[in-house]
Amino acid sequence: MQGKIVKGIAGFYYVHIAEFGIYECKAKGIFRKKGKKPLVGDNVEIDILSDEDKEGNIKRILPRKNELIRPAVCNVDQALVVFAVQKPKPHLNLLNRFLIEMERKGVPAVLCFNKLDIATEEEMEELQKIYLPSGYKVVFISARLEEHIDEIKELLKGKTTTVAGPSGVGKSSMINCLQKEVEMEIGDISSKIDRGKHTTRHSELIAIDQDTYIMDTPGFSSLYTNDLGEEELRYCFPEFSAYEGRCRFHGCVHVHEPDCAVKRAVLEGEIHSVRYQSYLELYKELKEKRRF
Repeated sequence: MQGKIVKGIAGFYYVHIAEFGIYECKAKGIFRKKGKKPLVGDNVEIDILSDEDKEGNIKRILPRKNELIRPAVCNVDQALVVFAVQKPKPHLNLLNRFLIEMERKGVPAVLCFNKLDIATEEEMEELQKIYLPSGYKVVFISARLEEHIDEIKELLKGKTTTVAGPSGVGKSSMINCLQKEVEMEIGDISSKIDRGKHTTRHSELIAIDQDTYIMDTPGFSSLYTNDLGEEELRYCFPEFSAYEGRCRFHGCVHVHEPDCAVKRAVLEGEIHSVRYQSYLELYKELKEKRRF
């Protein structure tokens, strides 16, 4: 039987098998010997131990198309990055760090800004000016008023999406809206997973349609790109790519060099200064880290 891991708690993995429901499984010892740990999002083969109790063993992890560390999930088609327009104001440096991680993994990102009901037109326009030139889809919603939730559903359709963002931005409210009136066998997962509610919150995969999953991940308050070299950073800002090869110096890192096409684009308003300043801060941080 093949299925998808939707949650992992204390050595138990909850595997969703289409039309059969959720099976509580342990991973065979061979995975520990190989140093390979099952992750939420893994497609797996299991041996059924009990159909009545819905128990089994994971015997094989199928090849992964990608793997994220923060959050620890795999086989992701896209990332839905959720921040609030107001209360709290978006921490753009943190948002940019998350986008860098997604660029490195080749995972497309959609930016979702919640609480449009308390935002001004100017605030929303400014966020669009910052991120639309970077090539990111930008969506504004109100989870409280359930505005533009259908637009989010359409963006998620047929995909496995990791939903991530800091605490307090209304991520859980949005996910509750997405799950409303969805009747699937995966919806009755609580009887098996309730035992883990006292544990630290883990990533969880939720079905919102027959072929549509969202991964609800713990809120992040910081994100460090420890294994990223400063020379690699410029490739993680997609709006820079149009200017590669147009600088005076080959291998220009767009910081101190004269006649830099990227710096010129910032001055001309083609690249937003907020994004460029974030790039400079991260470049300096990575360079300092390498020194020590």
